[in-house]
Amino acid sequence: MISSLLRFIVIGFLGIVVLGVGLTVVGMAVGLATFLLFKVAPLVLIGYFAMRLFAPKRKELSDADQKWLNS
Repeated sequence: MISSLLRFIVIGFLGIVVLGVGLTVVGMAVGLATFLLFKVAPLVLIGYFAMRLFAPKRKELSDADQKWLNS
């Protein structure tokens, strides 16, 4: 009787600990995803579009230049 009661208490305690650790991991993953989505992603997108906007445009080579490069 006491051993089965003790067993249920231990299993319940371990279940609470495992559930707490699992929810902590899920919370950290959600927090990291939120941070990346709302803090890092806008900065990356602004940087990407700024680089595309201010990057020098490539010019087409003339036939003479292409011939000189290939020789």
